[in-house]
Amino acid sequence: TLRPLDVLNPKVLRFRTFSKAYGLAGMRLGYAIGHADLIKAFDKIRNHFGVTRIGQAAGIAALADQGHLGTVVDQVKAAREAISAIARDNGLSPLPSAANFVAIDCGRDGTHAKRVLDTLLARGVFVRMPGVAPLSRCIRVTCGKPQDIEIFANELPAALKAAG
Repeated sequence: TLRPLDVLNPKVLRFRTFSKAYGLAGMRLGYAIGHADLIKAFDKIRNHFGVTRIGQAAGIAALADQGHLGTVVDQVKAAREAISAIARDNGLSPLPSAANFVAIDCGRDGTHAKRVLDTLLARGVFVRMPGVAPLSRCIRVTCGKPQDIEIFANELPAALKAAG
């Protein structure tokens, strides 16, 4: 959750993407809210090809379907809570998140986190690693479908054991 910002302040821009919650990542669709002078300045450097008509139609439809957006947001929140609980159940520390993923601190150092990551990958569980300190001790787990989270829950204990 963002703090309220004065979008009329000529130094403030707020961006929104349609990639995650709206599920339109391939459309490369988003918008900016800000002072008219700042928006005008950005117009000078924007992509000259703009948004396609299909992208515009998809954006309008997405904005009109707030019920679907609410469902997706609720699903991501439930997945974040489930992933965080799995981490805690395995003695790990999930970092607070409002995103569509959870970073889990594996403790120790980046080498240990990389061993956990490699073991999960070898077991067919796709996770990522932020890679920059201090997050280099973390793995990043995307808020997927319940069945994917269940697989993660089943495979994490073995990955932790194998990582030492």
